[in-house]
Amino acid sequence: MMKKTVLMLFVGLLSLGVYAQDAAAKIEFKSETIDYGEIAKGSDGVRVFEFTNTGSAPLVISNVKSSCGCTIPKKPDGPILPGKTGEIQVKYDTKRVGPIRKAITVTSNADTPTKVLKIKGNVKAEGAK
Repeated sequence: MMKKTVLMLFVGLLSLGVYAQDAAAKIEFKSETIDYGEIAKGSDGVRVFEFTNTGSAPLVISNVKSSCGCTIPKKPDGPILPGKTGEIQVKYDTKRVGPIRKAITVTSNADTPTKVLKIKGNVKAEGAK
């Protein structure tokens, strides 16, 4: 009895694997780089990366990591259905004066499971010309 259950489970997983290859989520970003340009110290550091699931399966973003603690990325909560758009919000700590050169790594179930997004720009000190 136990062998039969295991076999059925195995066959079920195999057919699931075959299906998964036909239907795949695809993540397509409107832009993979956000340029803050010259911004004032302490100004609003929130920007948004927009993307679309151009695949045929729901897109699940499992992780969004920044290359430093000065940037806080926020991933969508639920799956993004095929044809729908979503966004990854990035908040940069604009109290840090100087050039912005950071990477945000997005991990998902898309056919390209890892995407690297970039933010760049320059935070100017108050009163600096």
